[in-house]
Amino acid sequence: MEIHTAVSSDIPQLCMLLDTLFSQEAEFKPDSELQALGLGAIIEGDGIGDILIAKQSDQIIGMVNLLYTVSTALGSRVAILEDMVIAPQQRGLGVGSLLLNYAIDFAKQKGCKRITLLTDNDNEAAHRFYEQHGFTESSMVTYRLFLDF
Repeated sequence: MEIHTAVSSDIPQLCMLLDTLFSQEAEFKPDSELQALGLGAIIEGDGIGDILIAKQSDQIIGMVNLLYTVSTALGSRVAILEDMVIAPQQRGLGVGSLLLNYAIDFAKQKGCKRITLLTDNDNEAAHRFYEQHGFTESSMVTYRLFLDF
């Protein structure tokens, strides 16, 4: 298995992984066309973020996005971790831990001082996974406003 940064030609396989993720999340639904637009914006965007992938043979078996912003509280760059997903047949084999540890080191190399992530409230397995990797629950509450065009 190798881990590296995604390129545009990876988008179709990444959309399949996102279909898996968004099928299990309460607030989102799979839409390959929109997912491809978002993935392309990250991959092609200058400084927006990086998509890290775990690949075995020529198959992408896991992914995670690091999106970058600046924290005025920390006075530095920080990352938002999104779309962490491992192919169902690869779960429980350590792929997620390898990918997350790689992402943490990658964010440090990019100068990030913090990584923030969101999980579904009832996804206790994800909570345990992130806690095992040093993440702690924040007292902050998430609010969203969807802007229609």
